[in-house]
Amino acid sequence: MSFLVLTSLLCSYLVGAIPFGFLFSRAMGKDVRQEGSGNIGATNVNRVLGKKLGVLTLLCDVAKGFLPVYVASLVLPPSVNSEIFIALCGLSTVVGHMFPIYLGFKGGKGVATALGVFLYFSPLSILFALLFFVAVVYMSGFVSAGSLTAAALIPLFIWLLGSSISTVLVALVIAILVWLKHSSNIGRLIRGEEKNWKTKESA
Repeated sequence: MSFLVLTSLLCSYLVGAIPFGFLFSRAMGKDVRQEGSGNIGATNVNRVLGKKLGVLTLLCDVAKGFLPVYVASLVLPPSVNSEIFIALCGLSTVVGHMFPIYLGFKGGKGVATALGVFLYFSPLSILFALLFFVAVVYMSGFVSAGSLTAAALIPLFIWLLGSSISTVLVALVIAILVWLKHSSNIGRLIRGEEKNWKTKESA
């Protein structure tokens, strides 16, 4: 593996690790990790700091997923393995968000950042996944349920739309990581304790 590839992977991780939700909360004199669900992602930022900063966090987390992969596609020389390396940069970005070095490797759940990564590889897959996300959240009232559904379906959509096997495999790994990071949400869903956006109470 060349120096350029290793540098691209490292830079992808470091960009993915930028904790925008945490930074925005600190700018407001708060620590989003100490309020709400304790997560640094857009959902908790919206809950703690309001809709505007929640949307801003979402956009920044999506952008930091998309940009490293896009830049890697520009700087890595074309080769038999270039598509694999670009896909791995996407994985590194999501891992950076989930386990950021800047916050002691305690980060977010990776949904928005993964959205940015997949937006590069297969925008149409994102459209289909978002439709399922909206439908599940609307019917159930649980954002976590929508996120889990979308994450599970993305690898399938990417495969059906003809992406390479390396991209499909990376998408599968990211989906598994997203589910693992949602383990506490899954437990609350099973126990009927997950917060429901319709009632704004535990459902």
